[in-house]
Amino acid sequence: MSETSEMTAFRFDDWELPTQTPPARQPMPATAAPAPATSAAAAPAAAVTATRASDKRIVNGQGDINQLSPFKYPWAWSYFLMANNNHWTPLEISMAQDVHDYHHRLTPAERHIFENVLAYLTTSDILAMRNIGLAVMEKMTAPELQIYQARQVYEEALHTWTYQHCIESIGLDQQEIYNRYRVVPQIHGKIALAQRRLESVMASDFDLKDRDNLHTFALSYFFFAVVFEGCWFYNGFTPIFALQRRGLMKGTAEQLQYIMRDEVLHAGFGIRVVRELLAEEQLELDPQALRQLWDEAEAAEQAYASYILRDPVLGYNAGLHMQQFRFIANRRARQAGVAEPFPGASNVLPWLDEQANLRKEKNFFETRVTEYQSGAALAWD
Repeated sequence: MSETSEMTAFRFDDWELPTQTPPARQPMPATAAPAPATSAAAAPAAAVTATRASDKRIVNGQGDINQLSPFKYPWAWSYFLMANNNHWTPLEISMAQDVHDYHHRLTPAERHIFENVLAYLTTSDILAMRNIGLAVMEKMTAPELQIYQARQVYEEALHTWTYQHCIESIGLDQQEIYNRYRVVPQIHGKIALAQRRLESVMASDFDLKDRDNLHTFALSYFFFAVVFEGCWFYNGFTPIFALQRRGLMKGTAEQLQYIMRDEVLHAGFGIRVVRELLAEEQLELDPQALRQLWDEAEAAEQAYASYILRDPVLGYNAGLHMQQFRFIANRRARQAGVAEPFPGASNVLPWLDEQANLRKEKNFFETRVTEYQSGAALAWD
C-alpha cells in the first residue's frame, strides 16, 4: 500500500469516544457530619524549595527537570521555536519529474550516485534519531534543552520518511537499497564509525559525574554535532544538489533542501551545547583525541566519496567533495571553539551554502516556497 493510500485510510471518526453518561453523584445526607481530619492531613506540609534558573546545568543539574521556566538557556527555546516555524512533509513536493529523470535522463554513473547517497542518508537519520533519543536527551538536565531535542527526534524520523518517499516514488528496490549500508563497505564504514563513537554513551547508567566519562560524553556529542550532522550531513547532500544544478532530480533535491535546513539547526544547537558543557564543567577536549576523531572522519569520508563518485559527473567529483568536506570541517571547528583540523582548505563549492540560506526563489504556482527561517540565524564564520 502506498503512503498516500495508507494516510487516507486513517479517519479521525474511526476513534470512538465514550457515549455513556456517568451516573449522577448522590447528594450527601443533610445530617451527615464532616469526616474527621486525619493525622496526615493535620500535619504541616513539608517545605518546598523554589527552583532557580541557576540550578540548571547541561548535565548533572539540580533543578526540577519538569519546570521549564525560568530559562537558563533561552537560546535553546529559540531553536525550538525556529524549528516549529519550519514544519513540512515530503508529500508537499512533487516527484513526478524525478521519476522521468531517473529512468530516462540519468546516466549509469548518476544513478549510482543517487541511489547510494539515499542508501547512506536513510540509515544515518535513523542512527541520529536513536542517538538523540537514547544517548543524549535523557542526560540533559534542563527541560528547554530536552524540548528542542524532542523536536529533533521527530525531524530525524521525518527525514527518514522523506528518503523512503523518494525511494518508493521512483520505484527502487527498497530491500536492496536499504541493505546497501550493510553490504557496501564504503557506506558501512561511516555508519560503523558513528556507532562506535556513540554507543559507549547510550547506556542509561553512564555516570556523568565521573570526569573521564564526562570527557567521553563531550567528545561523543562533539562527534555527533560537529562531524556527523555538521559535516557529513551538510556535505552529504552535495552530489544530489550537483544534479539539481543541471536540472535533474529537482524534487528530491528540494526535499533535501528542507532536510538541510533542519540539519543546520541541529548542528548549530549541538555545537552550542558542546561549548556550554565544556565551559560549565571546566573541561577541555583532549587534542590528541580530537586529532584522531578528525582523521577517522576524513578517512571514512574519503572511502565513501571514492565509491559514490568513482565515475565523475559533470561539475562534481570525489576531489571536490573532499576539499569541501575539509573546508566545512574547519568552519565547524571554529564554531565549536577548537583548532581547525585542515588548515588552508578552501571553499571550492560556494554554491553549497546557498542551499542552506535559500530564500523565496521558487515559482509559487510550481512548488512550495522554501523560505528558511534558520539560515540567517546562524553565522557560519
